[in-house]
Amino acid sequence: MEELRDTPGQVIVFTGNGKGKTSAALGVAIRALGHGLRVYFTFFMKGDFPYGEQQSLAHLPNMTLARFGFVEFCDPNNVKPEEKEEAQRALEAARQAMHSGDYDVVVLDEVNVAASWGLITVDQVVETIRGKPEAVDLILTGRYADGKVLALADTLTEMVEVRHPLHKGVLSRKGIDF
Repeated sequence: MEELRDTPGQVIVFTGNGKGKTSAALGVAIRALGHGLRVYFTFFMKGDFPYGEQQSLAHLPNMTLARFGFVEFCDPNNVKPEEKEEAQRALEAARQAMHSGDYDVVVLDEVNVAASWGLITVDQVVETIRGKPEAVDLILTGRYADGKVLALADTLTEMVEVRHPLHKGVLSRKGIDF
């Protein structure tokens, strides 16, 4: 894969209020796997809930998944100590993977939300980005990406909500939304 990795790894941020942030990161991960790259995918705040992407990705070679959090979604107005502990564990696991030399792409899914809600600090996220080894591509997803994170992105995509079925009372659908 040396011929494919002739440039330094980048920092890629998918943020905004529209759908598709995790899906975009999954797309990059699938593309990387198709070229024989090794991917570490960290799910912040997505515990044991049966997300379809986790069930599919778990069977792919060169893909490592790490899920942190709980089935119940975190309340940003009432963050529990155990939720902060899980987010800290997630960040530390992602950092270890990033520095292990075992992965070409490291994804921090929903890390921006975790920082915005105070589960981890923005400074910890910035420190993680600044400490990224040159060869690793680092992908950060989630709404509410802080300006400090945005400033460090090589690729920055903001998803804009134009229309969403939820506004018509349509709930999340298995296989499409989770």
